[in-house]
Amino acid sequence: MQVITEEQISENLDSEIAFFAVQDVFKSMETQAWNFPVVRESLGFRGALYGFKSGFDPVSGALGLKAGGYWPQNADKGVANHQSSIFLFDPETGQCNALLAGNTITALRTAAASAVSIDRLAMSDSTTLGLVGTGHQSLYQLEAALRVRSFEQVKIWNRSSRDLSKHRALAETFGVACSEANLEDVVRESQVIITITSCMKALFPSDWVNSGTHIAAMGTDTKGKQELDPALCQRAKRFTDEIAQSRTIGEFQHLASDSEILTIGSILQGTATGRTGSDQITVFDGTGVGLQDLACAQAVMKRLGAS
Repeated sequence: MQVITEEQISENLDSEIAFFAVQDVFKSMETQAWNFPVVRESLGFRGALYGFKSGFDPVSGALGLKAGGYWPQNADKGVANHQSSIFLFDPETGQCNALLAGNTITALRTAAASAVSIDRLAMSDSTTLGLVGTGHQSLYQLEAALRVRSFEQVKIWNRSSRDLSKHRALAETFGVACSEANLEDVVRESQVIITITSCMKALFPSDWVNSGTHIAAMGTDTKGKQELDPALCQRAKRFTDEIAQSRTIGEFQHLASDSEILTIGSILQGTATGRTGSDQITVFDGTGVGLQDLACAQAVMKRLGAS
């Protein structure tokens, strides 16, 4: 069994590779691949959430799981709040072929999912990207989004007063201005909004969001999770990575059971229609599925020359 470190992953996986790996697995989920039921529990210790995500893709042969979760007090120790490890198994024998550190993969695959939704659902002439949240995930989200749309500016709501010098430097490499703003201005002035928080109640009211806006809700998913006003989700055309997961631990758990939700995979496969008008609001609920992790892990192993 090979053991792959975070350093090796950083050398062999970037936002572009992750984008195509995640896009391909979203397509595969519409035909043959499937995710197994998620185990997600509160430990009642240090405020931590812990669980397992797993799945199988007969097309690529990806079989495995990710174990890990969210420790909200880690930031005080200089450690990333999200911690995980990924196991890849041989589907022919069930043997474990590789153990990969999961933090960088999780960050890149989450940002890739958001970027796929922006690429397929956001207005092509969107000029302003709004980031709601400044945690570890935010830099990955920023880079992935800037790679799929030619924004003119980025506005960031920095509730935690974090140093945003890395965000500004990254935006500069794409020739994009980057500044802090209050939450209402970020929401009202952005045509694409990415929420990346761990909230249990709506961050902003529905009426702050303008027609034509695309929102990627990418925050921590668990029972009770909520970043968006349900009234906003009702106004919008709704998309997710996996419907069952979105309804149980994602943003759409707060909607009526008969609310229509489409998978991003169905848009990629051409079996459903995405945005249908310039005044339409679209929401993508990125719950994070195990197959995303496995697809990115496989991409790393391929670049490392593993069989």
